[in-house]
Amino acid sequence: MNVKRSSPGTIAPVASKRPHQISTHGRARSDPYAWLRADNWQDVMRDPAALDADIREYLEAENSFTAEVLRDTESLQATLFDEMKGRIKEDDSSVPDPDGPHSYYFDYVTGGQHPRYCRCDRGGGNETILLDGDALSKDKDYFQLGGVSHSPDHHLIAYGADERGSEYYDLKFLHAETGNRCSDVIEDTGGSAVWSRDATHVFYVRLDDNHRPSKVFRHKMGEPTQDDILVYEEADPGFFVSVGETQSGDYIIISAHDHETSELYLIEARQPTTEPRLIARREPGHEYDVDHQGDRLIFLTNKDEAEDFKIMWAPVGSTGPATWSEMVPHKEGRLILSMVAYKDFLVRLEREDGLPRIVISQAQSGEDHTIAFDEEAYSLGLSPGLEFDTQTLRFTYSSQTTPAQVFDYHMAERTRTLRKTQEVPSGHDPDDYVTRRIFATAKDGEKVPLTVLHHKNTPIDGTAPCLLYGYGAYGISIPASFSTSCLSLVDRGFVHVIAHIRGGKDKGYRWYRLGKREHKANTFTDFIAAADHLAAGKLVRPDGIIAHGGSAGGMLMGAIANMAPERFAGIIAEVPFVDVLNTMLDDTLPLTPPEWPEWGNPIASAEDYNTIAAYSPYDNVAETNYPHILALAGLTDPRVTYWEPAKWVARLRELKTNDTILLLKTNMEAGHGGASGRFDRLKEVALSYSFALKVAGIA
Repeated sequence: MNVKRSSPGTIAPVASKRPHQISTHGRARSDPYAWLRADNWQDVMRDPAALDADIREYLEAENSFTAEVLRDTESLQATLFDEMKGRIKEDDSSVPDPDGPHSYYFDYVTGGQHPRYCRCDRGGGNETILLDGDALSKDKDYFQLGGVSHSPDHHLIAYGADERGSEYYDLKFLHAETGNRCSDVIEDTGGSAVWSRDATHVFYVRLDDNHRPSKVFRHKMGEPTQDDILVYEEADPGFFVSVGETQSGDYIIISAHDHETSELYLIEARQPTTEPRLIARREPGHEYDVDHQGDRLIFLTNKDEAEDFKIMWAPVGSTGPATWSEMVPHKEGRLILSMVAYKDFLVRLEREDGLPRIVISQAQSGEDHTIAFDEEAYSLGLSPGLEFDTQTLRFTYSSQTTPAQVFDYHMAERTRTLRKTQEVPSGHDPDDYVTRRIFATAKDGEKVPLTVLHHKNTPIDGTAPCLLYGYGAYGISIPASFSTSCLSLVDRGFVHVIAHIRGGKDKGYRWYRLGKREHKANTFTDFIAAADHLAAGKLVRPDGIIAHGGSAGGMLMGAIANMAPERFAGIIAEVPFVDVLNTMLDDTLPLTPPEWPEWGNPIASAEDYNTIAAYSPYDNVAETNYPHILALAGLTDPRVTYWEPAKWVARLRELKTNDTILLLKTNMEAGHGGASGRFDRLKEVALSYSFALKVAGIA
């Protein structure tokens, strides 16, 4: 491996360049770092030791270089970690969730990295530890619990376990009363199981060799797993499969979907061996979801150009959208995010003008009411619970200054009871912080919402550094929720800003549509406009803006680094999706075919190829001055493969014309989510924040 000296006393790795030519639609490209993509990447997902020695040597050299450059922040990292850990209640637990004679909950023990799954009597008492994540993770480099569920008769526990970070979960089972392991073990699943009503069968999704969830199987408890019955197989590699159930528990739902089309099937949970029944055949652009209430099915759908979705219903035995009738009409700009059907109520979570709200309708009369909130910017989350015949709705509320609060809401009496407030053991006074919602003007005149958080003593006069966070993809909206971690920056004088850019659904489905495919550049220019607004308005220090994003938000980081490198002092790119063109041209990768509706298909369309080629961060690295950059990767990441940030850093190091810090850190024992333990993950956050503070010149 060749190396060059980047600064006195510190040696920066330089990846070797190996000839590799690509020709698509008559356009030729050179990719000299393509060798960093392991030919046996499927094997590496299952066993990191299978990685090619040359690739491992390069990644470990980058890790050593990063550690050396950030050695002067080690004390700061330790301080940050202690601060963030001190804000977490170590012996925390969730509010017990009632189901029949029991209530179920998760908890942590002091010093524990992983949750325990527990139950008690419905009214309290007789607490039992059903599953101990810390015990299961003992002596493992990586461990992550998947879905955990109990059988309807409360006798069995199903759980998924990932021991590589590759999101291949083994599905395992326990006897609830004794804790003894069942003989049933199912490998390479999506990580969760759905039970039949009599607890004799479970349904699960199996991942193929390319890590695609494409098949639904039915397993009979106690029988050999090789005898499991294939219930559904998806032939289109662009569609992923999942399995769930209605809130009533009467139906098992099989869903085949990409990012803009869905097709659902139902199986009666009391008759698990019956064939799946199709609800509505897939039509390009038609998305729908289903729930069950009495003698009717209820649909959340964008049928008939209802871009922001509407709610419809049909008799249980009906088939096809021609039988659906309207319940809640479409209203432009009011995006219905989700719904839950209870025996006597229908609950929906919706967003309008950038803020969420909960609306509750009585099943018989249709009369509805809204739960009101007062803050200028906040986050809401529904917790559907385990029961269908209930008048209690559980939801979570927080804002950037208000720790998470869990409420039980009596839907008939319209009263709420506070069940839990997130504790911050080291102390937190909401009055010490200020949160605001402001707007930046985008390149085309659109108003981009920004959620701003700062300490009340931080001068807002253009002298404070800023961490500007963005995502902008898949219609995912970034909530204005409480984060204990970011307080370590805010308490040191940072202004923390979330840019609610196009590509998310923060301002309705239109906001998403205008940030995808041929409109993708809006995501990047919105983020740059946010930075410009903060600087021009003297809200933050113009030369102290540090951008932060991960995964598809990491693509954003790569794009803005190329488009406006002078605007940003530093960039933190976590598992960044930066090799977009090559990935979208590789239909063997796990997510590529399902991602074509989001980004375009450059294999089939020269127009899509040109669109992606115009912004793909790796392909647009140029000879110019770049800001300080920290890129984080995971070796067994099936979503954003490790070689994307590795190739990007190699090309940046080759072409950048200044002496800024350029760092790559690859977690050699984890995947997309980084370290699995709750405290180990904080060490990675501390690393990122120490980089931000170093760039900002704050000790």
